[in-house]
Amino acid sequence: MENKEVDTCRLLYNTERVRLYIPEYGRNVQKMVDYLKTIEDREKRNEQARAIIKVMEIINPAVHLQENYEQKLWDHLHIISGFDLDVDSPYPAPAPESLNERPQAVVINKKPIKASHYGRNIESIIELIAGKEDGEEKTAMIRSLAIYMRQQYLIWNKDTVSDETIFQDIARLSDYRITIPEGLQLNKVGHEGNLSRPGFNQQKSRNGNQRQKNGMKNRKQRK
Repeated sequence: MENKEVDTCRLLYNTERVRLYIPEYGRNVQKMVDYLKTIEDREKRNEQARAIIKVMEIINPAVHLQENYEQKLWDHLHIISGFDLDVDSPYPAPAPESLNERPQAVVINKKPIKASHYGRNIESIIELIAGKEDGEEKTAMIRSLAIYMRQQYLIWNKDTVSDETIFQDIARLSDYRITIPEGLQLNKVGHEGNLSRPGFNQQKSRNGNQRQKNGMKNRKQRK
């Protein structure tokens, strides 16, 4: 008698149940689809299939963000059924082999960065400037680029940097296709300039606000 009571109260874990084909829809939808396959009347089976599609649409509203989302839902219905569903779908049923297709490889630029403290975007800008014809516009672009590169340099290297060093970096990163115009000078870096690493000022501001709150709290306690 005791053993029967223990068996009745035994917990059933999901790891012991049948694997769900698409877990996002939950086990109840899986049960609906399993029951759907047992309906012999075709007209009723089609009606119940459309009802399940509506339930799946409610459970997964994000599907509306996809193109042809209705076809996606019908594809999911066939997948949940284990591709063993005979209904009049408005869309062709997907092939079981489609689940094993490898996604298209994403092309990644594996070209190494020449100077990591400047970043890949700087190299793209240098490529753009290198293709420009010499003139006032190109000189202005080189000057703006040099000022930005100096800021990036000082973020990660707190020492001062000369204009000549920045100009040499531009020439080197362009494979010496960019010639720095004679007499080109950059503005001096002001002491009020904000040259700190990303996230540093935000953390510093939070710490300052916390110290201010603690000071106000201590003054109230003294009163």
